[in-house]
Amino acid sequence: METFKDTVKIADKITVGSDRMVLFAGPCAAESYDICMETGSKVKELCEKLDIQYVFKSSFDKANRTSSGSYRGPSREGGLEILSRVKKELQVPIVTDVHESYQCAEVAEVADVLQIPAFLCRQTDLLKAAARTGKAVKIKKGQFMAPEDMKYAVDKVRGEGNNNVFLTERGASFGYHTLIVDIRSLPIMRQFTPVIFDVTHSVQQPGGKGGSSGGQREFAPFLARAAAAAGVDGFFIETHPDPDKALSDGPNMIPLHQMEDFLKMLKRHWEVAASH
Repeated sequence: METFKDTVKIADKITVGSDRMVLFAGPCAAESYDICMETGSKVKELCEKLDIQYVFKSSFDKANRTSSGSYRGPSREGGLEILSRVKKELQVPIVTDVHESYQCAEVAEVADVLQIPAFLCRQTDLLKAAARTGKAVKIKKGQFMAPEDMKYAVDKVRGEGNNNVFLTERGASFGYHTLIVDIRSLPIMRQFTPVIFDVTHSVQQPGGKGGSSGGQREFAPFLARAAAAAGVDGFFIETHPDPDKALSDGPNMIPLHQMEDFLKMLKRHWEVAASH
């Protein structure tokens, strides 16, 4: 099985698919400037200590919540203002989700990477609009998609003249409220682009708590180590100072105070795989 040879440049010092591990991490939703700064500051400090490339992640809008009563975010304007301030203060690149084609140009004024949510990975107009911004496009594999079929999502972005596109694995639907990770999907997709493993959403239980999603964060280390051994280019991890009080995806986020040990473990396993 062949491996994709090119890299994807996100910022001057951040390259996906290189010989350095990359981390996309932050709170699920941009609940507030203070939470984003607390989280981003700590993760940046850890990444500098461990020689990991870091991109701050948070969403200004969670448009795919289980219930219409669930928290969605601080609004597009307010959320982008928070992300812009975090980017300026921490001097790190930003990744955030886009859900509608019309959002892409405005979001690209702040974000360095536009993330296409898993549910929307087949939405041609959204993919093309994200591509036309010229920013890097990070596509999450749909829970309903075969890994080999993600090639066509990648082709939609490249068809607009944007080669800065890469994929993310986040598990596949397995019955109700359950996801499984097929490790074979990682080398399959690595034929097309660099691949990131989404640690926290792979242990999500979609709709598993009635009007909201549940999660089993206790399994995150096991899946993360397996993905590292398979040879992914980096990881997506949502983290929060107090996940049990987070306004979105708390059950599957890694507590911020556990991130140092988690990243040290992950880096060890990633380096072993990279050396082979």
